[in-house]
Amino acid sequence: MDSNKLLEHVKLAINPQFTHWVLFANGTYIIIEDSTVKDESTYCTEIMKEYGPVYVGSPAGDFSVTHLNKTEGWVVGGHYYGMYTYVNPEELKGQNIENPSDADIGLFGRNKREIDGKDCKIIHVNK
Repeated sequence: MDSNKLLEHVKLAINPQFTHWVLFANGTYIIIEDSTVKDESTYCTEIMKEYGPVYVGSPAGDFSVTHLNKTEGWVVGGHYYGMYTYVNPEELKGQNIENPSDADIGLFGRNKREIDGKDCKIIHVNK
């Protein structure tokens, strides 16, 4: 999925009351509720480096799946409040997963977060 399409879906996935957030290249986004944050990119990169990578058997391996109403797909939450990863149904079809379970979606989203946690490539900062 290209960055523009990803951004469109993520904007629809986020509750409009949250106006400050950062989107990473693989669909993980971090909502910033702390109004004192001046450098959103640095702040979220630090969070991503610490909480993005997956360590099996730790809370980093846990996930929750939310089915979206305003756009197709799901968001996968993890062990850091305010960090979510958008998963589009087309991504799962590309993996030959036609009727995904929440476990399929969660594991796929967790893997995307893992990549974002290592690469930390920001594609959008919403202020």
